[in-house]
Amino acid sequence: MKVISIIPLFVIIPLGAAFLNSLIGKFIKRFGDVFTLASAAVLCGFSIYARIALESVPGKILVYKIGGWVPPFGICLVFDGLSSFMLIVINLAAFLAAVYAINYMEKYTDKAKFYTLFSLMICGLNGVAVAGDIFNMFVFLEIASIASYALVAFGTEAEELEASFKYAIMGTVASSFILIGIAFLYGFTSTLNMADIARVLSYKQNAWVIPFVSVLFIAGFGLKSAMMPFHAWLPDAHSSAPAPISALLSGVLIKTLGVYSLFRILFNVIGAPANYLGALMFLGAVSIVLAGILSLSQTNFKRLLAYSSIGQIGYIVLGISLGTPLGIFGGLFHLFNHSIFKPLLFLNAGAIDYAGGGKELNEAKGFGRHMPFTDKTNLIASLSISGVPPFSGFFSKLIIIIACAQKLHFGYALCAVIGSILTLCALMKARRFIFLEDADTKEKKVTGEVPWAMVFSMVFLASMCLLAGFLLIPYLRVFISDASAVLLKGTSYADIIMRAALR
Repeated sequence: MKVISIIPLFVIIPLGAAFLNSLIGKFIKRFGDVFTLASAAVLCGFSIYARIALESVPGKILVYKIGGWVPPFGICLVFDGLSSFMLIVINLAAFLAAVYAINYMEKYTDKAKFYTLFSLMICGLNGVAVAGDIFNMFVFLEIASIASYALVAFGTEAEELEASFKYAIMGTVASSFILIGIAFLYGFTSTLNMADIARVLSYKQNAWVIPFVSVLFIAGFGLKSAMMPFHAWLPDAHSSAPAPISALLSGVLIKTLGVYSLFRILFNVIGAPANYLGALMFLGAVSIVLAGILSLSQTNFKRLLAYSSIGQIGYIVLGISLGTPLGIFGGLFHLFNHSIFKPLLFLNAGAIDYAGGGKELNEAKGFGRHMPFTDKTNLIASLSISGVPPFSGFFSKLIIIIACAQKLHFGYALCAVIGSILTLCALMKARRFIFLEDADTKEKKVTGEVPWAMVFSMVFLASMCLLAGFLLIPYLRVFISDASAVLLKGTSYADIIMRAALR
């Protein structure tokens, strides 16, 4: 199969899976389990295969022209080093979440609806990663967002419904900012194709359009990524959702809808204005420190992890906003690492809850002592996210710290170090309650380790925490360096896309 013919399948397959799950899933009990897992496995395989095949493509970029219309006149999908990087992140996490959900979602009433929304969310995330025009990026962003609003409320408890409502309100505000920014860009450039917008902006100067839309995009995508001070919705949403969805929300969704979309537009469309990157660096450093402090005071394990996600987004934003080759590489490497250890931590929390421990640290006291796989994988994830060597999080955080020092931002480097210490303290506090103290079995029965499908996902992610550091060796480093090269090209990347579209 030609690589270019795979590109639309990243949208078509999950969209078809959502349709069939809604149509057939309620009549055949295991249809959703089997079909969703199979579609997630195919997407994961396609993303890896397409990334490997991209190495032999001239310029390492492919443009799929829908209906044969050449951009900017038609809609196009773009597959390059950055979008291929994001597709692997999305679909690998989705596959492992689907495996985990086979057993975990048994305690919920309607798995068919869950798998329908799950597949729609993956469709939206993949669409955002490959969208070549800014309005279709917004459409896919909304598909993923709306599906995630419903998934947060899937348990229909009062707490979950409240969290979903807050998330939906904040998400709608964010979408409004983004749509207004797109409208102003379209009004000024008369095009929606991102490469064409960059081309028009390069010669059609205006004193207010770029600053205005940059602020709108930072506010809108900042809300989607939940970096401070746009973070208020995240702790409730991520702590209320079912564990597989919490894993995807923190591990994938906020980075794809927020971080990826923001920096794709800032670097490759607008041109990465230095003053706005400076503001993002500051917001990233604030997120690292304040989220670390707030996580220390949490008594709910999933809320603790949610605040930790805000801090880790701060590392990614700080690294990429430096605008240097090392900073962008470190930021994207940490994005990949975060898609490993943060889903693992949320799956650990789901395993404790599934075993009867609940979400509060006092309720889960000692439950982990009887769950050896959950215990060991949680330890690996906790050390990795805290930047303890030799785990993967250490290498990405070290690169970001060095990149800060290279640009003489020693204060930001210190914030990154402090953030790691605070994260380690918060997670060790949680481990003391859940895995080190004796269980109180007077009111709750300790059921032991969770089923094999849940264990598989946790062990696989823990293995990746140990092995992801090998992405720094020369042969494997191209996976991240090609993604960072796309951002480093800036608006000149638009010419490469337009030439590729004519092939």
